[in-house]
Amino acid sequence: MIQSLSMGFSTCPNDTFIFGGLAKGAVRPEGLHVKPFLADVEVLNRHAREARLDITKISFHAAMHCLKDYWLLRSGGALGRGCGPIVVARRPLRPEDLLEAAVAIPGRFTTANLLLEMSGLHRGRRVEMSFEKVMPAVMAQEVDAGVVIHEGRFTYADLGLHQVLDLGAWWENHTGCPLPLGCIVIRRSLGRRTAAAVDRAIVESLDWAYGHPQEVWPYISAHAQEMAPTIIRRHIETFVNEFSRDVGTEGRNAVRRLLEEAARMAGFALPDVPLFWTDP
Repeated sequence: MIQSLSMGFSTCPNDTFIFGGLAKGAVRPEGLHVKPFLADVEVLNRHAREARLDITKISFHAAMHCLKDYWLLRSGGALGRGCGPIVVARRPLRPEDLLEAAVAIPGRFTTANLLLEMSGLHRGRRVEMSFEKVMPAVMAQEVDAGVVIHEGRFTYADLGLHQVLDLGAWWENHTGCPLPLGCIVIRRSLGRRTAAAVDRAIVESLDWAYGHPQEVWPYISAHAQEMAPTIIRRHIETFVNEFSRDVGTEGRNAVRRLLEEAARMAGFALPDVPLFWTDP
């Protein structure tokens, strides 16, 4: 019997690159049928908190709130160095100028918002909006500054905006760890055998994309929201790396540190359950 599973991921090029093989049917995990659900990461975060999807990409900030329902997979996530969110403004500002500023954020449960909170550099009003509206809101002076994710880190200067703070660099300097941005989670109720099969399938889909760039490109560009091809390529090169294949020991340590620091800051106790499906 074929097991049908819902799989959520974003329209961003790193996700459509990694999951394109599965979505297009080029990779067919034995005994499983994957039904893609594409949405903004904050929508996926909310769905995960309600346990509405079998497998989904979510922010690590959101992950700490749904660990009772989901395991983390080892593959498919977004971790790395030099790839974190940045805070931008219409005019040059110092990080300390952010303290009481009105700042646009791409969602309450994004890792971007978590890092802004952890940095201690902002205590003012935060305005939630979808990520693609952040830079237009800054340019229109609806907010004093905005936290930019995804392709925004490559395009903000073209719009005349100025970087105020690199939150990824802050994390790396603070911890020495790579930055965990997003992860793939799977329902614990599906069992370790299914989790292992999905992990293998994600790696196969990633390998297929690397081996068939011309075949996966139309799928990526169709979802890239009018992004220029050069930006799409930079996006993939930045956010798809060795951690996308396997989180590894360094990545696991970074993930645990981020979740533990975030939970401590929020006065929130992480559930006493294995984090990854491979944990005992």
